[in-house]
Parts: sequence; structure tokens; C-alpha cells
Amino acid sequence: MVDVIGMLMGGVNNVLNSIFNPILAMDPNPHNPALTVLIIAFIVSLITTIANKYLVDQDETNRIQKEVKDFQSELREAQKNGDGKRVAELQAKQPEILSMQNKMMTSSFKPMIVTFLPIILIFFWMRTSAIHDLVLILPQPVYWVTLTPIWHAIGGFIYGGKATIPYGIGWLLWYMICTFGMSQILRKFLGFKQGF
Repeated sequence: MVDVIGMLMGGVNNVLNSIFNPILAMDPNPHNPALTVLIIAFIVSLITTIANKYLVDQDETNRIQKEVKDFQSELREAQKNGDGKRVAELQAKQPEILSMQNKMMTSSFKPMIVTFLPIILIFFWMRTSAIHDLVLILPQPVYWVTLTPIWHAIGGFIYGGKATIPYGIGWLLWYMICTFGMSQILRKFLGFKQGF
């Protein structure tokens, strides 16, 4: 069984090498491939954004979000005003609101089911490729705005040790920063009404 999994992962790694190694080779700095990570983040963001666009009914999701927000606002207002009758009416409606939220959450899992395996395989490839050794030095304001010291502390707690390069980040944090930015741009470009 272990041999089969090893062979399967080796085959997957070969396929990903044939896709991503040419991008890595074109990187102006292949020993510190920040541009390659940016391109991979764009590809992954594009895949997940398109999956969200076509597998989730955006209008229905926005309608449910608005209805839930209005319900919560109305309930808070009734509680604040001490209107027990209105609070009771709204609480009677709560199971319906919870059902709508569950429907919205179930719908949002569809794209994750489709994109989960490819993204995990791409992460596996990045972790085992030259990208693993990436160190990017951030400008000081960006370092603090992205809360990098907190990520370094969490990483140090989990893995031991501490960050040794001032204002430096590794491939994973750089990937996360790129993916967040790319996703927001793509969502606007593809006409999503909400940022997330």
C-alpha cells in the first residue's frame, strides 16, 4: 500500500514538475522564486474564483446574507427596546434563518470539494520544489501590516526556532499574501458583489 501511494505521489509530482518547472525556469531569480509563487498564486486564485463563480448561486447567497443581517439587526433592536412581543416573534423565525444559513454554507462547500485536491497537490509540489527555500525580504511597513511577527511567533511555537532574517518571510506566507490580493482582484473582475 505504501509503495502504491509513493508511486502515485511520484507520478503526480512528475506531472506538476512538467507544468510548473518551466515557470520556475523563467523566473528571473530561480534560486529565490518569488515571481513563480506569485504566478502559482494567480493560477490557484483563478481556479478557486471561477469555481465559486459557477458552482455557487451568488444572487441567492447575497439574498440570504442580507436577510440574515436584517434579521439580526431587527432582533438586536427589539431586544434593545425591550419589545418582548417582537423578540418572541423573531425568535420563532430563528429556525428558518438557521436553515437558510445551513443552505448557504452547504452551497459554499461545492467549490471547495472541487478545488481541494488540486490545491493540496500544488502545495505538496511547492513544499518539495526549489520554492521551499524562498526567502523574501518585505519592506518594514508591509512586514508589520501583514502581521508577519505573529506568523513568525506561531511558526516558532509549532516548529521550534525563530525567524533569523529580519523582515523575511518564506514561501507559504508570501503565497498567502499573493493569493489574498489576487482573489480580491479576480472577484472584482468577475463581477462578485461581495469581497469575500
